[in-house]
Amino acid sequence: MERKKRLNRTTDIQRVRQKGKSFPHPLLVLIVLSGEDQPECQIGVIATKSIGGAVERNRAKRLIRVSVDEVINTIRPDVKALIIARKPIVQADVSEVSAALHLMIHKAKICI
Repeated sequence: MERKKRLNRTTDIQRVRQKGKSFPHPLLVLIVLSGEDQPECQIGVIATKSIGGAVERNRAKRLIRVSVDEVINTIRPDVKALIIARKPIVQADVSEVSAALHLMIHKAKICI
């Protein structure tokens, strides 16, 4: 995922978590904040300590980032999104995470 498409400022992440709409799935949670005036969509990835140790958290974030790379060009540019990993993602593979992300993006109606 390109740097300019990452959501990494604490204030932006907090605003998306507080004002965004949540779409849960057993593997991940997608929180979307639409209506932002920006040239490209921004996406943040979070894996908390409830996932496991550093190795599990990094693997979860890697899986999510690979899945995001597949769909990032289909997301509207006025969107800021936050993807939070859940515990079952540790046993999932890339295809399962990609399918879950596709489903959540269509459910959130943020496709172009």
